[in-house]
Amino acid sequence: MPAPYSEDLRLKALAAVDRGDRKSHVCRTFGIGRSTLDDWLKRRQTSGTVAHTPHYRRGPQPKIADLEYFRDFAATHGHLTQEQMAQRWSQPISNRTIGKALKKIGFTRKKRPKAIENVTKPSKEPS
Repeated sequence: MPAPYSEDLRLKALAAVDRGDRKSHVCRTFGIGRSTLDDWLKRRQTSGTVAHTPHYRRGPQPKIADLEYFRDFAATHGHLTQEQMAQRWSQPISNRTIGKALKKIGFTRKKRPKAIENVTKPSKEPS
């Protein structure tokens, strides 16, 4: 996603419109689209500012937003299956979502952190 236009450019373009310049001329001068200029004018009229919307997030919100709380929940209920954990969660949630969240926090049910190396003794007889 491209970066938003700077507030300085927005203010200069709106100042040119306020001076009486035609919108099409202002758009060509500053290299912006007509709909962009119209959006800035509308935003200034409604909110009083032309700053871009901060922290805009695309896509759906995560089902489990508080990972610290979920980390404590997983430590307490880690012996249960994902389906049982989903049933005990405070909101309706699928066991697949529980699995994704467990992976995100790095939770594992392994007893050892890494696999044991297979060490075989060298044979004394030549093969």
